[in-house]
Amino acid sequence: MVARAGFAVSGLLHFLIGLVAIRLAMGGQGQADVSGAVEELAGQPAGPLLLWSAFAACVALAIWQTSDAIFDFEHLPTKKKVSKKLKAGLQAVVYAGFALTLATVATGVRADHRQSTSDLTVNLMKAPGGVALLILIGAAVAVTGIVYAIRGFRKSFLKYLRMPSQKQARTAVTTVGVVGYAAKGFALLLVGLLIIIATVKAHPEESTGLDGSLKALREQPFGVYLLAAVGVGLICYGIFMAVRAKLAKM
Repeated sequence: MVARAGFAVSGLLHFLIGLVAIRLAMGGQGQADVSGAVEELAGQPAGPLLLWSAFAACVALAIWQTSDAIFDFEHLPTKKKVSKKLKAGLQAVVYAGFALTLATVATGVRADHRQSTSDLTVNLMKAPGGVALLILIGAAVAVTGIVYAIRGFRKSFLKYLRMPSQKQARTAVTTVGVVGYAAKGFALLLVGLLIIIATVKAHPEESTGLDGSLKALREQPFGVYLLAAVGVGLICYGIFMAVRAKLAKM
């Protein structure tokens, strides 16, 4: 049950990122990434309680995914087994990262994550083979975004859910899933492309993660409308993840 709550926490964070993205599109301020979402959460009534509860849920889900990566999928053919274990392991890292961010803010530590991302990129570029590594990282993030979008349009995420019996409920879950996966895929594609472009142009300070990518999108022709659309999509993805907390096969 606590591990399932981790999906809901992920949904809440994506929902908040979507809200910040819409705020940015309307000319407001904010940080449209996980750190910004956690800061938004911390600013709510009972913020510390929310942060530590979310931290516990993310830790539980990270442990669950780790156990899947180690002990599950043994009955599958080797190629598929390795793929499933790797996916579970990467998911464990993602939720562990969420937990770390939540704990950092809950303990009162404030960091400029945008600057930290730039600093990391600069240091990587100075390292031997760093440029090639950054291009590979950017390509991997971009490909992940494409995979998310394809998963959404193909509705392949449905096989991981125990769908409700009511037709209207099934339609609602499918719709928010398709829109959410497509929006998250587009956002990740932007992040990956920005990393590659900044690396090739030798301007690592421009590689500033999701927040920097969405703010860069805002400056493009029709970017305000695209950014608002991405925000709505991320809100849909957040709702989908909250629904997944109840319907996920675990």
